[in-house]
Amino acid sequence: MREIVRTNDMVLVSAVVALLDGAGIRSMVFDQNMSVLEGSIGVLPRRVLVADDDVPEARRVLEDAQLGHELRPDAG
Repeated sequence: MREIVRTNDMVLVSAVVALLDGAGIRSMVFDQNMSVLEGSIGVLPRRVLVADDDVPEARRVLEDAQLGHELRPDAG
């Protein structure tokens, strides 16, 4: 699994997950339950991860949706 997006914007997280789901790409959101520790103020970022094999397609989907600026640098 590789991280493709990190943000504390829950609307963006929902949009990214919906776009990936629509393209048939499974994703996982990490750190979404950290709000218990932070008091639900949204300062801790959530991470969207996809399988290593799906990274190129996931990046293309998000770039096509004009969200390329939200992508984490591609480390591999």
